[in-house]
Amino acid sequence: MQPFVLYNSEQRKKVEFVPRKAGHIDMYVCGMTVYDYCHIGHARVMVAFDYIIRFLRSQGWEVKYVRNITDIDDKIIKRANENGETIQALTDRFIQAMNEDAHRLGCLAPDEAPRATEYIDQMQNMIGKLVDNGSAYPATNGDVYFQVEQFNKYGRLSGRKLDDMQAGASDRVDVEVDKKHPFDFVLWKHAKENEPFWNSPWGKGRPGWHIECSAMSTCCLGNHFDIHGGGSDLLFPHHENEIAQSEAATGEQYVNYWMHVGFINVDGEKMSKSLGNFFTIRDVMEKFHPEVIRYFIVSSHYRSPVNFSDVALKEAKTALTRFYHAFKAYQQQFNEELTDHFSQIHLERFNAAMCDDFNTAEAMAVLFELAKELNRALKEENAEQAKVFYSTLRHLTNILGLVQHNVDDFLRSDIGQEALGLSESEIEELIQQRVDAKKAKDFTKADSIRQNLLNQGVVLEDTRQGTLWRRAD
Repeated sequence: MQPFVLYNSEQRKKVEFVPRKAGHIDMYVCGMTVYDYCHIGHARVMVAFDYIIRFLRSQGWEVKYVRNITDIDDKIIKRANENGETIQALTDRFIQAMNEDAHRLGCLAPDEAPRATEYIDQMQNMIGKLVDNGSAYPATNGDVYFQVEQFNKYGRLSGRKLDDMQAGASDRVDVEVDKKHPFDFVLWKHAKENEPFWNSPWGKGRPGWHIECSAMSTCCLGNHFDIHGGGSDLLFPHHENEIAQSEAATGEQYVNYWMHVGFINVDGEKMSKSLGNFFTIRDVMEKFHPEVIRYFIVSSHYRSPVNFSDVALKEAKTALTRFYHAFKAYQQQFNEELTDHFSQIHLERFNAAMCDDFNTAEAMAVLFELAKELNRALKEENAEQAKVFYSTLRHLTNILGLVQHNVDDFLRSDIGQEALGLSESEIEELIQQRVDAKKAKDFTKADSIRQNLLNQGVVLEDTRQGTLWRRAD
């Protein structure tokens, strides 16, 4: 297994990864709160950790990937009441939608996807330990709070100090009179009237958001594991609070490495419903092929902020289409013939880029060089080189989860485009008329048919296997 470095948010620098168990990586990623369809910010987290895990496995690492599901939360309760449906009906529906979106984006399923409601006993057990050792306290309002002043390393992930922070600095921080300190956070919430609840030593209630992840991650991966990831918006207070409550409960270091995926801005502004620039994955997939969205995410470094726009996605489509054209040109000549030989220089450069904190921007540059070399070899009719470049490019795009669709299906996809005025049978009929015209040496008619089809968004390509068609870019 090739060593790699990653940016550890806690150390604020890139460091070499050292596994707790040789050849094995345990990774937990904060998943979605399932009260609505997933948005493009969720898509970035899904895709980023998907290609990271694909790459690590391609290098021989055994990776156990856990991504949780929050299926009990204030927003879930509110939405279920608004819809007049049960919480389970709501969450089951949006879990299914989330899995469908992830699948269409080309993401592999996590090894485990624990649901918060399945771990209530474990959460209560952890809270009990915190109360018993003085790290948490029941309040008069029925809630149980973690006492941040009892954890002297609080703030080490975010770099914040309690003395410097003001209550209300984050919308995740509640200011309650029953708290001993404004940044004490809730572990167990007493049930209000007509809210779902579980019985507990502190009365009827439900878990706080932060304790859910601590319980699920440690139950699935142990008290101490390798990598914890999520979106940058979770670094504080969610991940900071996870560290505090987990280490206070177990007495062990919680996580060795913290990874955070950068924000997505929309046309230069932070995505929010109030600004009217909030897009679900499904909104975007109505206008762009799912793999175009994946390419857009893969082509930028996972930590960097990216600007989401129609222009950026159109550029992503153009770039991705270049790979499909290269694959199509090869397949027309050699079908899907592969070789066991790879271009070592390209393979090594790709691996070097990915081993440097998963630098997909640099890795993509290697893929474009490969596509250029493949096209050159095809033009020069150098079969041996063409097979090597194609096999290498196929291998590396597979690692990133790209070029996973049938070439013709992708190039003919009508997602986000106006419907063609012609059916496939009508297009094929016109192609045959053009073939007949060329046989009769009526090149004026043949050119007219080609131009007529082009005017209607259909591009013809004459190959050794006959005339093929695709939608215009």
